[in-house]
Amino acid sequence: MTSEGLMTVPSSFPLSETMERLEAEIKARGITVFARIDHAAGAASAGLSLRPTELLIFGNAKAGTPLMQSRQTIGIDLPLKILVWQDASAKVWLTYNDPAWLAKRHDVGPGATPTIGAMATALGDIARKATMPMIVELAK
Repeated sequence: MTSEGLMTVPSSFPLSETMERLEAEIKARGITVFARIDHAAGAASAGLSLRPTELLIFGNAKAGTPLMQSRQTIGIDLPLKILVWQDASAKVWLTYNDPAWLAKRHDVGPGATPTIGAMATALGDIARKATMPMIVELAK
């Protein structure tokens, strides 16, 4: 399941638990959560149906501001967002924009490469913690 610029990973948990784990991990890293949007609830309020779909909007000015200083148009894609959604088979997925794709889309300068790399690493780690069971190694 790929779309240009999107990273999509399967979750081992129901949507609500995936969202709770996602939000907790983001907050534990000191990143600001700006909004949690329940698209399915919005659809229901309009008399429409939509499989469970929620969006978390979050960011960190220390990471985002240098990118906007390089190319202000990246502000349309910041703060960052992660979508957690359930497909027709009831499988839960987590999807986010690949920071490298955002950098390319907005033609940010080479000085932003370390920030983009750090964002990509952090988003990958956050996604794994939200979607995968914690493995505990027992001492021998």
